[in-house]
Amino acid sequence: MSSTHVLGRLLAAGALTLAVAANATAQGAFTVTSTTFKDGQLMPRKVANVNPQNPNCVGENVSPQLSWSNAPDGTKSFAILMEDPEGRGGAGVHHWVAYGIPASVTSFAEGEVSKATDKYVGGKSTQGVGFYSGPCTPPGSPHHYTFVVIATDFDAKELPPGLTREEFLAKLVPQGGMSHAKGSTGLVGLFVKPN
Repeated sequence: MSSTHVLGRLLAAGALTLAVAANATAQGAFTVTSTTFKDGQLMPRKVANVNPQNPNCVGENVSPQLSWSNAPDGTKSFAILMEDPEGRGGAGVHHWVAYGIPASVTSFAEGEVSKATDKYVGGKSTQGVGFYSGPCTPPGSPHHYTFVVIATDFDAKELPPGLTREEFLAKLVPQGGMSHAKGSTGLVGLFVKPN
């Protein structure tokens, strides 16, 4: 896949999510970081999914550590979306859909969301689960995994569990309605199947 095509896919994948809220925060930039990997760098093998029936799932499914700060005023809850825009031949794979994260929660420890937890409402990933599902990257070029944190004005328990990414975004920005997004931030981790 050409670098131009990869960049185009990344921009297209992130544009909808990042465009839902362009509000700047008065107290500084809304940011997300990870101690597990640096933005734009390779993620460690342990974050990849584990599945003996899929030779591309070569990790331990340990969710990366994530911290976010400087949420916009009016934030009542957060959502996190993780996507591989290059997965499924360019159709994309939604690895994690989480929302209803209380405004008081501003981080997840490494491995904390590798299974269901009461700190968020689990949506439905492409794999059909409501918790972190790590990369199963095929051999070849690295895939880009986007982690987007969205600040919302939804109460933490307002939305039902099991929403897909598309269903969540439709509720976040209803057609003809007011956006519930207050702001968003993201980072990208790369993963390639080790030799």
